[in-house]
Amino acid sequence: MATFLFVVSFLALTYFVIAKIINRSSEKRLTEWEKDKSQYGKPKVFNFWAPNYLIVISGIMVFLFLFFAVFVVSVGPQEVAVVKTPSGVKETPLTTGWHFILPWWETYPMDKTVWVYTFSNKKTEGSQPDEDAIWAPTSEGIKMGFDMSISWRIDPKSAAWIYQNVSEADGGADGRYKWIENNIIRAKTKSIFALTVSKYTPIECYSTGRVRIQAEVETLLRKELEKLHLILDQVDIREVFYDPGYEAEIKNKKIQEQKYLTLIEVTKQQEELLKQATINKDIAIQTAEGEAKALQIKGNSISSNPKIIDLQLIEKWDGQLPTTLINGGNERGLILNLAK
Repeated sequence: MATFLFVVSFLALTYFVIAKIINRSSEKRLTEWEKDKSQYGKPKVFNFWAPNYLIVISGIMVFLFLFFAVFVVSVGPQEVAVVKTPSGVKETPLTTGWHFILPWWETYPMDKTVWVYTFSNKKTEGSQPDEDAIWAPTSEGIKMGFDMSISWRIDPKSAAWIYQNVSEADGGADGRYKWIENNIIRAKTKSIFALTVSKYTPIECYSTGRVRIQAEVETLLRKELEKLHLILDQVDIREVFYDPGYEAEIKNKKIQEQKYLTLIEVTKQQEELLKQATINKDIAIQTAEGEAKALQIKGNSISSNPKIIDLQLIEKWDGQLPTTLINGGNERGLILNLAK
């Protein structure tokens, strides 16, 4: 919008100047003609519209635009500006808003938002074009891979110090920050991660120790970055994985352990069946022994008192007379039908 107003004001100012020159020139030719009464015809008189307030308004607009362009700098809400003067870099950076500067001062905007550097085992996911996961040896000497993200930002109050001491030449809007990520964030994270992971076993890295590793790395990395006036916001371990060869060994070991556990479970079931069979056998033996004992007692009782049989027959008789009678005096006994 400001640029549009400047262009309109500049064009209006230009139009006013040209119109005034043409009007005065035509008026001058008319005056000379009237004085000399020359034989030539009356010259054409131009009278372009050019009120004095037009130059006042357009002149003020052009002046204000040039003033702001030369003496005022605007700092965006997501950045701070480092000021370089002939005597050096000013220690205090410019914060968000408009600031008055001298024409010979130079300002360099610096992003104060959060940047995220990602270590990933996938080419299309990390901050580097190639695979960039962190591989670190554990306490058992086996390397583990880690996908993780580092969230960081500059300390806005120390932007001038960072500008002078941390990175190389600016290299564009993102050049300074890319340099910091590649040469500071990436390098220090890998070093600290290797020292931290070396205290844990592979199983701990993959399971129970993952949270502790993340917390230790975050604490150590934050201290290192504070020395360079960089702020660490967060460390996130996104994925942990084994070396492919070691992972195959683990899977094979898990399969063997599962087979062993299955065998143990089957053995337990067989033992339970065996115990139940033994119990059933003991019950059958005890039942048979009880029945034999009962028969023995019954036989002894009948031998000592034969009339017990008659008594049992009487107890079991239903009150009906028999319908047949066998007269068995010999082998060719006669069967009589008493019902007739």
